[in-house]
Amino acid sequence: MQLTTRQSGFSLIEIMVVVVIIGLLASIVAPMVLDRADEARINKVQADFKSIQTALNLYRIDNYVYPSSEQGLNALVSKPTLTPVPRNWRSSGYLDQLPIDPWGSAYLYISPGESREYDIYTLGADNVAGGEGPAADISVWDQDLPEQ
Repeated sequence: MQLTTRQSGFSLIEIMVVVVIIGLLASIVAPMVLDRADEARINKVQADFKSIQTALNLYRIDNYVYPSSEQGLNALVSKPTLTPVPRNWRSSGYLDQLPIDPWGSAYLYISPGESREYDIYTLGADNVAGGEGPAADISVWDQDLPEQ
């Protein structure tokens, strides 16, 4: 009398079906998740702009002018030594530290700006002027943010 043992497990076809199903689900879900990540980065930029603008306005109230382009946003963290040296700079500063854009670069600042008293902007994901989508430049004065 011979005993036959049957091994249980998955066949190659069953494994392939599961892999195909996982691939289909990933191809549907991944674009939605990636769009949300880009949207979150834009929201962070907007929040950073508001924080910087508040600090700039407080600086202006205390010192009657915005920091110059040469002084930059660092004037909000440590007292500038370049002219015009602020006379009423807060000893605690206006920001604890400068925010970094979601792509790891410093925000750029120009004073006076092109059409307003100052401009704050980021060069986007590619850190190069111009671009589209996540690589688009974003300014504090933008009404229409880059499309995702």
